[in-house]
Amino acid sequence: MSKKVPHQTALIYVMVLVSAADNDMPDRELGAIGTIVKTLPVFSDFDPEELVGVAEDCAAILAGKNGLEDVLEIVKASLNAKFRETAYALACDVAATDGELPQEELRLLEMIRHTLQIDRLTAAAIERGAAARYARA
Repeated sequence: MSKKVPHQTALIYVMVLVSAADNDMPDRELGAIGTIVKTLPVFSDFDPEELVGVAEDCAAILAGKNGLEDVLEIVKASLNAKFRETAYALACDVAATDGELPQEELRLLEMIRHTLQIDRLTAAAIERGAAARYARA
């Protein structure tokens, strides 16, 4: 499957993947996705009313035979180098929102990093930034 989608859609797919990694999409993560879509400049020309539909499209692809691989392939095909680091940063932000990183999310972040060809040093900086932003007392 080498389908391409708009870059905002691909970014949302990445966030949905991370949120659904452990077969649970907590309200905190869903809220973070909504806030990200409403506030970040990369989504300035995206209609937030379309968020649910895009998330449902991602879920439908995930439900397919090779769902995870298909979504990752779509994301990779749809994002240029400029937005690949953004995608990884958004994935880390969603993963960090609930203060826990289950093994499934860690493994998925690694898969996203490899798929998007994010080098280890850049990934470590992005991960540390997400951890700092979502630190709790």
